[in-house]
Amino acid sequence: MPTMAADTQDLHLIALIDRIAAQSLDGGARRTDSEAALRELYDLTSAKLYGVALRVAGNRDWAEDALQEAYLNIWRIAGDYRAHISPPLAWMGVIVRSRALDFLRRRASERADTALELDDVITETVAGDSPNPMDTTQASEQAWALHECLRKLEARQRDVVSLAYLRDLSHGELSEQLKLPLGTVKTWIRRGLEQLRGCMARFA
Repeated sequence: MPTMAADTQDLHLIALIDRIAAQSLDGGARRTDSEAALRELYDLTSAKLYGVALRVAGNRDWAEDALQEAYLNIWRIAGDYRAHISPPLAWMGVIVRSRALDFLRRRASERADTALELDDVITETVAGDSPNPMDTTQASEQAWALHECLRKLEARQRDVVSLAYLRDLSHGELSEQLKLPLGTVKTWIRRGLEQLRGCMARFA
């Protein structure tokens, strides 16, 4: 019967979560068992939970990243699970949704930070006594100045700043696309924006 099958599956998943939660006990042997339990839990539930992540994230790559983060979180907090409060898949689904939302927020924040920084560089260039600093003439001068200053950047810095701002890519997406460490991408963007600020200040 479907209900009995569901109950049996829940009991099996609960047992796996309990084994994962025991990771800190009895040293290596218990940890090895916990890792095996996590692998089995992943095999049994990842297809369904991937669908949850995909609905939230709206992108396959982001959903996969969020799902991996979710299982790492399950590994860390398995001891917090209470079977009398929530069925195992429902509890795991909440974790997956949370990780997917966190991923979206991080991506939006990275993208917005880069856009705001470049907007600040441009705004500083046209700041002055004019009652309307963004009139047509100044907007054209600003675009020309930005083009000239971007041209003076090192190729790698120009690429990451242009991709981040003009193509709306996050730091993580840039890291993957350019095959570079995330820290390197962030450093190049920061240094590129600093050089742009100094260059465009000369056009003010």
